[in-house]
Amino acid sequence: MSNQQTIAGSTNAFPWLIMILMSSVTFVGILSELMPSGVMPQINSDLNISELQGGNLVGYYAIASAIFAIPLVAVTLKFNRKILILILLAGFAASNIMVGILANYTIIIILRIIGGICAGVMWPMIAAYGMRLVNHEHHGKAIAVIMAGNTLGISAGMPSITFIGNRYGWRAAFIALGIIIIAIAVTCAVALPFTPGEKLTRSSSPFSLFKIPSVLTVLLLTLLGVMAHYGVYVYITRLVDEIELLGGIESALLLFGSGSLISVLLAIKYIDKHLRLLTTAMFALVIFSMLVLLLFGRKTLVAHVAFFLWGLSFGPLVTLLQAAVSRQVESGKDVATSVQSSAFNLSIMIATSAAGVLLGSYSPMSLTYFAIVLAIPGMIISIFAKKALD
Repeated sequence: MSNQQTIAGSTNAFPWLIMILMSSVTFVGILSELMPSGVMPQINSDLNISELQGGNLVGYYAIASAIFAIPLVAVTLKFNRKILILILLAGFAASNIMVGILANYTIIIILRIIGGICAGVMWPMIAAYGMRLVNHEHHGKAIAVIMAGNTLGISAGMPSITFIGNRYGWRAAFIALGIIIIAIAVTCAVALPFTPGEKLTRSSSPFSLFKIPSVLTVLLLTLLGVMAHYGVYVYITRLVDEIELLGGIESALLLFGSGSLISVLLAIKYIDKHLRLLTTAMFALVIFSMLVLLLFGRKTLVAHVAFFLWGLSFGPLVTLLQAAVSRQVESGKDVATSVQSSAFNLSIMIATSAAGVLLGSYSPMSLTYFAIVLAIPGMIISIFAKKALD
């Protein structure tokens, strides 16, 4: 009996250790993407670059993820899943360590693009890989545990790696992350099961997915949900300064992160049986938390509760949407989740630009209106999207 069969065969046991190991991959994946944000002033000063050029270290990474996800996932679909994940981790480690060593901005941008390409393949494939290691009734749970690394990376990993950067320099932070990734890769080489790839067929091609109405529904929910959240999150510092939140951005992120972690735990427990309810609640909490910030944002305790509730909404965002799109296909789940992942990254780019335009003309509170306007149709669609979410 193969290693995969031993894990996902007739037993109903959930392979927690393997899923947590996969979660560590998404943990370093999100850290690789957001790393420059925590030490941006140091990078700009050391490389003598502008704020816009510094922002491109994140922007080009995201663009590469969005552009290359679908074609590269299709090309690598036949690769053994374990071998592929080790190759991607090697790419993450090399790009981070080299960024921490080199001083040429152009080469650093190229390295960031390489990291983004690895992320574009990793995000959709690791969810599909995890689902193949468990029984069908645990698919949502597997995605929730694996993607919990994303939430943990934002809520706990970023503050920790930023602390290293502030204390020992931004280069030390990148190199430290690269070393952590190598350690995870070694563990994966020992512990993850070899799982063969799949053959790309006409029914599992990216183009065929756009003919499935329920897939289009999930992609629309992705657009609405991601834009509602990230249109505010990218500029959270501006919003915190505007309402003069007690404790500043550190307090906001702590409350936001706490809410995110709690909601991820809830998703792990209930996603397989209550996906539509959780998705509807996610949109409803965005609306409610933004309304609270809009109406009572300058009241200390109330504003703090709003950031916690927003975190509750944000935590399972990736998990819910990837679980929803993976339910729409029987084979080629990697391709399906790559389409959703590309839509996710493109939505972040659109949200960042649109919210930036709003900030150019209005106060940061305008971002709460932006989120509410997007979340209301998202909530309504979720209520009635039985085929896509049940």
